[in-house]
Amino acid sequence: MQKGKPLWWDEANEFLSQDELLGPIVEQYGDESLEGKGDLFATFVNSIVGQQISVIAAESIWNRLKKMVGEISPTQISNFTHAEIAGCGLTKSKASYILGVAQNPDKFLSPNWDEMTDSDVHKHFVSFKGIGPWTAEMLMIFCLMRPDVFSIGDIGLVKAVKTLVPEAESKEQVLEVANRWKPYRTAASWYLWRMLDPVPVAY
Repeated sequence: MQKGKPLWWDEANEFLSQDELLGPIVEQYGDESLEGKGDLFATFVNSIVGQQISVIAAESIWNRLKKMVGEISPTQISNFTHAEIAGCGLTKSKASYILGVAQNPDKFLSPNWDEMTDSDVHKHFVSFKGIGPWTAEMLMIFCLMRPDVFSIGDIGLVKAVKTLVPEAESKEQVLEVANRWKPYRTAASWYLWRMLDPVPVAY
């Protein structure tokens, strides 16, 4: 699984730099990029931790979990009880989702991603308990680094688009704006997050 800057990033940068809305943001942050960590399970756990809570709260929980578990791997996580995992600040449900995959990781990790469409990948991820559309899309962006993913369920992305285009009031209108960034909506998403946060979003 690829680590570091996506292979398609420079091409996406060139494309988005010509965009009237995102061009100035690309110019401001163009020397940075999305960075893949190449570890699907750790990205999954990080995404579950980050569901519906602030970035600061998620980072605190993630650091406590890493301190207790060590390497965030299925084997290491499985060494701990549900109560111990939840004790890091996770809800009981989130602890269950993480342990559910950790105790049976092969099905989750085994597909041949290169042979799957974005739709196939999305369906695979949401088939696991605790993974909804947003989490699936974060995995597709931050680990698989699919180039054309936009998560309408992400509050930050919706807020950023509305900042650029105030008349985009509904989710349908936000998606319509995002369509202008195809086939590089993943890079567009990274820049939209960058607009809102001095620290790059990462899972």
